[in-house]
Amino acid sequence: MRSNQNIYCMQHGVNRRKFIRSSALTGLGMGFFHSLPAINIKSDQKTPVGYSTKHVAPGKRIGIIGLDTSHSTAFTEALNAATPDAAYGGYKIVAAYPYGSKTIKSSFERIPAYTEQVKKLGVEIVNSLAELLGKADVIMLETNDGRPHLQQALEVMKAGKALFIDKPVAGTLADVMAVYEAASHYKTPVFSASSLRYATNVQQTAGGKAAGKILGADTYSPSPLESTHPDFFWYGIHGIEILLTVMGTGCTQVSRVHTADTDVVTGVWKDGRLGTFRGNRNGPNEYGGTAFGEKAVVHLGPYSGYEPLLKEIIQFFDTGISPVSPGETLEIYAFMEAADESKRKNGVAVSLDEVMKKAVAKRTLIH
Repeated sequence: MRSNQNIYCMQHGVNRRKFIRSSALTGLGMGFFHSLPAINIKSDQKTPVGYSTKHVAPGKRIGIIGLDTSHSTAFTEALNAATPDAAYGGYKIVAAYPYGSKTIKSSFERIPAYTEQVKKLGVEIVNSLAELLGKADVIMLETNDGRPHLQQALEVMKAGKALFIDKPVAGTLADVMAVYEAASHYKTPVFSASSLRYATNVQQTAGGKAAGKILGADTYSPSPLESTHPDFFWYGIHGIEILLTVMGTGCTQVSRVHTADTDVVTGVWKDGRLGTFRGNRNGPNEYGGTAFGEKAVVHLGPYSGYEPLLKEIIQFFDTGISPVSPGETLEIYAFMEAADESKRKNGVAVSLDEVMKKAVAKRTLIH
């Protein structure tokens, strides 16, 4: 009997050796370190005249979990447009399971309106994850609430379907680790990133083209808090992902100054470089930063919209290879967890190793 991995590789033309190498990239996190109940939804949707997602090519059918975020509607509008960007390769969103959070008001109150929006673009609304998995080839896990992500992701991975997980990967660092352990165990491709990773100048700066070797960086983004999540998992991750994208991996410790309106987090890298993140809860909702390189000082940003990330997601679905390694993603979440621990300890420096050791002890064992 063929494994899910082999089936995926054959369907998508993925080199099996590359797939295994990608799945094994555990970097920072691994050596050291169900689904929601079905809800009946009345579906009286009417597909727009002349529009249909019924004849999407095999392998190109996308299913969405979570209609409580504007990402879901933005991705659907781009992919299901009458004349979509050729870079999207014929992928269409064909079905969606709306939930998602049932307890975070700012999330669940969006579901009815967003459900109606995607229905108008030919998306079928389903009543369970099992039903969604039967209609889609690949999955986008979009819900804002990271707490159900691990259990929902497990269902997708058990089905052998490539999975993009929007921020946050999960509701705790321990669950983020468990997601990537499960991806390795089930040999299923998983990719997660903030759209700010692909903001103006960020990729060129990270690659050394814009400023040469990066000596340090300061970034900023809005950082509203949600009591059910570690502080930066909810939104500050956007600015933090910019920071770690341009600085690269290797942060060893984090310290944080917190006030009602602002957070300032300073990371120290193993080579002595410093990087800071400023999280704002007052004033304009702006994203960006400054990178200090050997050759130039570069402004990072502004926000470039969802399209650059969406193109990376489509390429990931085509190849089965994530453009961001598990180790790099785990370091982002360890950075945020260390910042929370520093806050609890009144601003003292906290090592990333310390928070990872604690998370290892708490994580769900997949096998």
